Amino acid sequence: MPGTKIISLSSLICKIKVLKQNGKKIVFTNGCFDILHFGHIKYLQDAKTKGDYLVVAVNSDASIKKIKGKNRPVIGQRDRLKTLAALESVDFVLLFNEDNPLKLIKALKPHVLIKGSDWSKDKIIGADFVQSYGGQVVSVKLIKGRSTSKIIEKIMRNFG
Repeated sequence: MPGTKIISLSSLICKIKVLKQNGKKIVFTNGCFDILHFGHIKYLQDAKTKGDYLVVAVNSDASIKKIKGKNRPVIGQRDRLKTLAALESVDFVLLFNEDNPLKLIKALKPHVLIKGSDWSKDKIIGADFVQSYGGQVVSVKLIKGRSTSKIIEKIMRNFG
């Protein structure tokens, strides 16, 4: 049931502890995931191949407004969480309100931290922390031309 994948940080910490004790590899990524598109799907599928369980932290509506501007997000946080939870590649989804996911990364201590190739490794938040305990930081190649901003631009051009 997709709804059971949406989880609080405290519950996720307990689940991750057990999974790690059972030798499972935890992968973490984060993002806005506003208008979900094939680029997002492929990114998450690729991220999932790096371990056993994929945790996706999703920016809250308030944090997206700070990052992307007053007209975003297009899709509200509740629907974004549910949509991501419905994906086969995603094991856990949680919401965060902070400007960045460092608090979550420190709490979960994933084996692998994933970001898109549009982020240079020195700019990936939490990279130093993950590497400090032997974890990996991996850049996943993005599909060129696929982005929520480009979708919005196209809609505005064609229907605005």
